[in-house]
Amino acid sequence: MPDSLWPLVGIPALIFLARMSDVTLGTLRIIFVSRGLVRLAPFVGFVEVLVWLVAITQVLQHLDHPVNYVAYAAGFATGTWAGIQIEARLGLGLMALRVITDEDASELTEALRAARFGVTTVAARGIRGKVRLLFTILQRNDLERALEIVRDLHPSAFVSISDVREASEGFIMPRRSLLPGRRQSK
Repeated sequence: MPDSLWPLVGIPALIFLARMSDVTLGTLRIIFVSRGLVRLAPFVGFVEVLVWLVAITQVLQHLDHPVNYVAYAAGFATGTWAGIQIEARLGLGLMALRVITDEDASELTEALRAARFGVTTVAARGIRGKVRLLFTILQRNDLERALEIVRDLHPSAFVSISDVREASEGFIMPRRSLLPGRRQSK
């Protein structure tokens, strides 16, 4: 790249990439903490801050070009998006899936169990009468597979999904850990 273009293209690109990287790491760090991966978070935070120092140093040394400010802000926005996308692909953590149906749920219960999901069922009473509540805790990356089973067998069922910080005992299909020594489930 010619020397005349470096301040207008190279420096903003460096700032953008550094800021995108540090915000991506920051987003992942926060998600890791919320998912209980507290041993990994400090290491990610360490790298995050090192990359941030590169970005902010470049911005402060090159205050003469407004495009550097735009690159910094665009890197922040892109890094937030990238961190969320990466976390979604990693599928870390546990989810609680609750299904409420006013139909016979025995076929659905057996289908979920056949797919190796632990299911607890409870007879309950809803606003329109008797219902069946099915409850399972599953790995985040298994959620779509469980939802497909529910949609196929009970498309009009009420479905509620929430994050689970931690679970013990019971049955949760094990997942290979991304971290040595980290047990994802029992």
